[in-house]
Amino acid sequence: MKETAEKGLLCSVYRSARQAELYLYVRRQDGLSRVPAALLQSFGTPTEVLTFALHAERPLARARASEVLRSLQDQGFYLQVPPDLDSLRFTQGGS
Repeated sequence: MKETAEKGLLCSVYRSARQAELYLYVRRQDGLSRVPAALLQSFGTPTEVLTFALHAERPLARARASEVLRSLQDQGFYLQVPPDLDSLRFTQGGS
């Protein structure tokens, strides 16, 4: 499936093995290749849970699709943390 404006960006979502409700969004074509090693170490073994076409108008449970798309473009990943966790703990390699 090609990424197009109509179909959206093909996105894979991974669940953390270490923390409930911690998810990592990546472009399907990139996989985990653009995710920093320190983040992956803090995240634990990723388990793929979903692949879907993401577009700016798509409703998501805990994030704005436009923010996820921007993060995928700029950083190569989007980290969705539970509301009670500090995202810096994971992005800076803490555990």
